[in-house]
Amino acid sequence: MELTHEQQMLCDTVKAFMEKELFPHEEEVDRIGEVPIDLGRQIEARSKEVGLFAANLPEAVGGGGLDYRSMALIEREYGKTSHALHSWIARPTELLLACGGDQIAKYLDPCVTGEKRELFALTEPEAGSDIMSMKSNARRDGDDWILNGSKHFISGPVMPDFAIVFAATGEDDTPRGPRKRITAFLVDVGMDGFDIQEGNRCVSYRGYQTFQLHFSDVRLGPDQVLGEEGRGLELSGKWLGMGRIWVGATCCGKAERLFDLAAEWAASRRQFGKPIGQFQATGFKLADMAVELKAADLMVVNAVEKADRGTMSDADAAMVKLYCSEMLNRIADHTVQIYGGMGLMEELPIQRLWRDARLERIWDGTSEIQRHIISRSILRPLGA
Repeated sequence: MELTHEQQMLCDTVKAFMEKELFPHEEEVDRIGEVPIDLGRQIEARSKEVGLFAANLPEAVGGGGLDYRSMALIEREYGKTSHALHSWIARPTELLLACGGDQIAKYLDPCVTGEKRELFALTEPEAGSDIMSMKSNARRDGDDWILNGSKHFISGPVMPDFAIVFAATGEDDTPRGPRKRITAFLVDVGMDGFDIQEGNRCVSYRGYQTFQLHFSDVRLGPDQVLGEEGRGLELSGKWLGMGRIWVGATCCGKAERLFDLAAEWAASRRQFGKPIGQFQATGFKLADMAVELKAADLMVVNAVEKADRGTMSDADAAMVKLYCSEMLNRIADHTVQIYGGMGLMEELPIQRLWRDARLERIWDGTSEIQRHIISRSILRPLGA
């Protein structure tokens, strides 16, 4: 992507911020498995000072108003460090733009200012990739809704103030048979019947938290429906589509960091009297890594251009997420191999980046789900 003057300034700002505020804390956060709350709040505060906080939301609601191209540049740079750290620079979910009436002051505005944090709660123990197997449900009780169910692998940097919870509110007949009607609800932490606990600890992005949410007869008012009843999947689809592009961009950033480390090592590490990069086995790995990273970057650029025009499809987003996440894992593995035993030593960042890379093929939709979306886009127009 050829950068405008403003975009170059943005990249320079992000790089300087990360060098000063994020990179120095990587090893400690990985070692202790958490971001100390004081450090998280410091990152949050300083990101506000430089204009990075809530940069993805429109200026009309108090956000930074950055377009998709600019956000892709930011996400690519963020990918070079741990999600546990850069997630403190909030990018509130764009689903909150569906807030109306009193919801704006209660949920949207506080997330833009950093007074509140939200969780996107879709995944369930028995309904990860298979959203239609969702067990969480909400039934009407007069004007209210009664919510029951559970969610897991719901991630965020810190205990949230509320969750955007997706639940089945009925069933519709479609040409392909009965289909659950999914609705999004705004559910405040602390409500009667809503229990939220820290969940499993992951070896990728240590310090980035997962939460388990349980709902037992949680009474929700009509003003806690986000958007329209039964339109929850449309809302989640908008977020997930661009979310997969941002995953692709972060994968490119992390891959570039790994590639630079691998190239420097290949040029300086000597065996048999010469740099190991001069041996074909290593040099060809570097060549393949460079080609794959270039291809991945171009895929992200193409998808972002389509998103700006409003023509990006689910298959476009799936291709980006699939290719970029698998590209990153190949580059991470090659980098470990080029470093040899040193690549697995805790004294170097290679092993940490290698561990972090593995999660990218799973969250925001596994590689298998992305292939399903892509194959479906090919076959459905042909009647299959």
